[in-house]
Amino acid sequence: MKREKIVTFGEIMLRLMPPDKLRFNQTEVLRVNFGGSEANVAVSLANYGLRSELVTCLPDNRIAEACLDDLRSCGVGTEHILRGGDRLGLYYMEEAVAMRTSHVVYDRAGSSFDTLRPGMIDWQALFADADWFHWSGIAAAVSAETAAVCAEAVAAARSMGLTVSCDINYRKNLWRYGKRAEEVLPPLMEACDILFGTDDEYEKVLGIRLPAFTARDAAYTPDMAGYEAAAREVMHRFPRCRACVFALRNVLSANHHTISGTLHVGGQSLRTRVYDIDDVVDCVGVGDAFVAGLIYGLAVHPDEPQRALDFGAAACALKNTVPGDYNRFTAEEVTALAEGSVSGRIAR
Repeated sequence: MKREKIVTFGEIMLRLMPPDKLRFNQTEVLRVNFGGSEANVAVSLANYGLRSELVTCLPDNRIAEACLDDLRSCGVGTEHILRGGDRLGLYYMEEAVAMRTSHVVYDRAGSSFDTLRPGMIDWQALFADADWFHWSGIAAAVSAETAAVCAEAVAAARSMGLTVSCDINYRKNLWRYGKRAEEVLPPLMEACDILFGTDDEYEKVLGIRLPAFTARDAAYTPDMAGYEAAAREVMHRFPRCRACVFALRNVLSANHHTISGTLHVGGQSLRTRVYDIDDVVDCVGVGDAFVAGLIYGLAVHPDEPQRALDFGAAACALKNTVPGDYNRFTAEEVTALAEGSVSGRIAR
């Protein structure tokens, strides 16, 4: 198997969260870990045995050094990370419980990532031995300048023949620099080979409505005719897109989710099983796990799209069972779930 190299671009942050499901006003202690959409994807891909590299910008301080150590310990390449600016972006998270919603507070304005400008990254050198480039709408949401860097990266990757994938990753609280996601993202998506997103993201950014995913258990059957029609609309709008992915999730409570997904590629519309997850440990990064699983599957098994979709959904399901932003499973563990039982029995 060829060890493909996937480059991801985006901001990695420090996450601070009260322990034991406490609220912000109840705790004197905050648990910390690093995470960010594109970093999460890179970590998963490294876990699966592919070469992955994160491109971002970090300050020159001890916190950034700890961040680099964390990425390297996960097998992620850091050779092209720039150093500049004064601070690492932060986000504070209060966990959801039962009917109580989760709350996220961003503190990332003026972060080192926000200092990036076109011309600062040598994309030609970076992509010289790469096969795939992945970015997301979060990187373009930080500022007009980081959106311009995304455009620069996508153009370079396209010119060098890399596969380019985009996760829409719409975050309404980030779009504050006078431009809307609907204005900025579609022109960038036009140069992409593979598009990922949830039903609400496709509707918000592209105005394309997907069927409602209302699964309450694993026996649910998705409306494939509706998803196929939506995929045709996406691919008509973006002729270069050769694969369109819909990530599906129904939140029954904070601790009980159902998930599935569809993949539309090569004239086929495929769906995977519905996972009924009734003890969600941490749902942050589950979309990134799905994206990374699909990238792995499509890169390693390009002629087996159903296998790739099943792997992505299984990776997403497993991420719900571990705390933190990163998915902590090997390709063998994900494959075992994709091809086997969901009983959770002890493996001896």
